[in-house]
Amino acid sequence: MQRRQFLFGLAASGLALSAGIARAESFPFTLSDEDWRKRLSSDQYAVLRQEATERPYSSPLNAVKTSGLFHCAGCDNTLYSSATKFDSGTGWPSFWAPVAGAIGNRTDYLLVYPRTEVHCANCGGHLGHVFDDGPPPTGKRHCINGVALQFKPGPVT
Repeated sequence: MQRRQFLFGLAASGLALSAGIARAESFPFTLSDEDWRKRLSSDQYAVLRQEATERPYSSPLNAVKTSGLFHCAGCDNTLYSSATKFDSGTGWPSFWAPVAGAIGNRTDYLLVYPRTEVHCANCGGHLGHVFDDGPPPTGKRHCINGVALQFKPGPVT
């Protein structure tokens, strides 16, 4: 077996494992696949329901610097505060911490090696990934697809 075939096999196994875990979980807010497709744009559906990734620097939310809250584009759950947003230089909106209880995570192997996937705790929508190269006080970088978010300006409590 060639190295490339082996690596593709590992990636496929990780994809199957991740998909199995996602299906096994249940969330407070659920819709049928047909209803998700009606509710979301095609880009939102690809990211939130199929774990796609938007192109870097494509989201206008990357440049948002005003006070407010970032909500799940799928179910309107409050996920992140502008008070924890920072410019990571990666091309995706980044945060050093979520709103308490707003997200869940699991390990995915879509790129062969393990990563921490982040999803909405209310609907299970895929948001992005969390890495250990963020700023203080947490040292975390929640690298989030902008298309998975809606920004609502206003005071942050």
